[in-house]
Amino acid sequence: MTEHTRESTPTLYAAERQALILRSAQAHGRVEVAAVAAELDVTPETVRRDLTVLERRGRVRRVHGGAIPVERLDIEPTVAARIEANAQEKERIARAAVEFLPAEGTVIIDGGTTTARLAEFFPRDRELTVVTTSLPVASTLAAFPGVSLHLVGGYLRGRTLTAVGDWTTAALAGIYADVAFLGTNGLSLEHGLSTPDQREAAAKRAMIASAKERVVLMDADKYGQAHFSRFADLDEIDTVITDDSLRAEDARSIQQLGPQVVRA
Repeated sequence: MTEHTRESTPTLYAAERQALILRSAQAHGRVEVAAVAAELDVTPETVRRDLTVLERRGRVRRVHGGAIPVERLDIEPTVAARIEANAQEKERIARAAVEFLPAEGTVIIDGGTTTARLAEFFPRDRELTVVTTSLPVASTLAAFPGVSLHLVGGYLRGRTLTAVGDWTTAALAGIYADVAFLGTNGLSLEHGLSTPDQREAAAKRAMIASAKERVVLMDADKYGQAHFSRFADLDEIDTVITDDSLRAEDARSIQQLGPQVVRA
């Protein structure tokens, strides 16, 4: 944390403070309650509450005296934790993504909590063919009369409720879609788009190869993160839709490598 951060801390809201704590944990591999309290000029109890919020969102794991980011522990947040994390931002991203749906044709929807929100906002007056590997997406769209729904089979990952494996990638390789909406666990200028699981990475690569247009839905907290399995370079993506907490200069850095960036 810089001296500039120290000067600005008296006016920080809880969400801003938590974002600073998370970025510090990701940059240094851990944070300590006493050090953060002194740096931000707040009480240790305030820092502990912030760490509790971040842990509930699946972003850190509490340890004695501080916390460690889940990336350092190679822990992938559960669906429940990811649904709770950045809920308002995910809704704005999903609503913005609706504008990228074609008037007609075929759409691929990846697994993920933000892509699941997209399914909730699908227009009911539009006839579309939807291919998905996600149980939550399929469960939502099954009630939409205008949607011709294809649920891709495979091994179901309990952590993400998404189908993966050879059956999944083979099925995706046999289709052509107008647009693919993809989730990601991380977006890095150096490492592109990534996820902790190799099988999910393979499925995402198959979706990218099968679609004319590729749109990534990602809350801004995932910017700068790199996980075990890279599934795409940024120049393979047409659009990144994120929330407005992504800094304008970071959006420009992403755009210089290929995709347009929409900050919802």
